[in-house]
Amino acid sequence: QVQLVESGGGLVQPGGSLRLSCAATATGFSLYAMDWYRQAPGKQRELVAVIGRYGYINYADSVKGRFTISRDNAKNTVYLQMNSLKPEDTAVYYCHAVFNDDNYWGQGTQVTVSS
Repeated sequence: QVQLVESGGGLVQPGGSLRLSCAATATGFSLYAMDWYRQAPGKQRELVAVIGRYGYINYADSVKGRFTISRDNAKNTVYLQMNSLKPEDTAVYYCHAVFNDDNYWGQGTQVTVSS
């Protein structure tokens, strides 16, 4: 079993920065691909960024050049650095772990971008 806890969300002004963290309590964390998703009110949940076991990284077009995903396997933690934030980035952000047929979700952290 994998348990995921997101943190670092909050209220930020447009153009500002925020760093989200996802802490995992599990064995074999390094075997899991880790994702960040987000869901805005009235919208479908969308994939924001992916970091795999062997260095594969990909981003949604809407966040390329602004967001950076990283992981520290020694700390069982994945991060999402968010720069140049826009109001349309407002959403609940979810951490997601995948290994073969197993997958796990965190409970989410709210990010609000507003003046």
